[in-house]
Amino acid sequence: MLLSYIRTIILYLVLIGVIRMMGKRQIGEMEPTEFVVTMLVANLAAIPMQDGGIPLLSGLIPILTVLGVELVLSAAAMGSVWVRRLLCGKPVILIENGKILQKALRATRVTLDELTGHLREKDILDLRSVQYAILETNGNLSVFPYPKETPASAKDAGIAVREQYLPITIIADGHLYEDNLAIARRDKKWVQRILDEHRTSLVQTWLLTVDEKGRVLWLPKEDLT
Repeated sequence: MLLSYIRTIILYLVLIGVIRMMGKRQIGEMEPTEFVVTMLVANLAAIPMQDGGIPLLSGLIPILTVLGVELVLSAAAMGSVWVRRLLCGKPVILIENGKILQKALRATRVTLDELTGHLREKDILDLRSVQYAILETNGNLSVFPYPKETPASAKDAGIAVREQYLPITIIADGHLYEDNLAIARRDKKWVQRILDEHRTSLVQTWLLTVDEKGRVLWLPKEDLT
């Protein structure tokens, strides 16, 4: 029984490493090849997890082989448009200048109900307000309404808006991110000063951030008792 636990933990850690090496797209929007690889790796890992009679190395070799093929194909796709088109396909225009391209819908096997459903997800109810709709290679639908149908931006309205800066997390759930202190050009003395100002401590802090302008956000941990 203990051996089964150890095998499972090892395979789990290997899978985490494999997915990390494949890139963030594996856990987000996946191309067809990436989806196949992810499903295949999961199935390959399940076999040695369930069958203790299979040597662990025999389960790892297919997973690492699939990883190697995926990395090679990814590199080839980066350097060749032809390979990229072969593996991932190409975007397909479904609506052009307000006209639904029925032939493109049939070719991509997208029904009218699916198209209108995707448009509703983009808060669009009137098909006539869409200038372009493009089916991307990852299955997402990019929608571009006519300019007159889009909300006015602050620039269009001539409104001056305050610039925004990315906040850097210094403390999260009572843990001090020392690496981020250097990025924020702060030190532990500064952290202690902020904590003293709020009459609190590190373990009582749920979130502490600071941006490039020095704006500080401090949030305490909620009392769950």
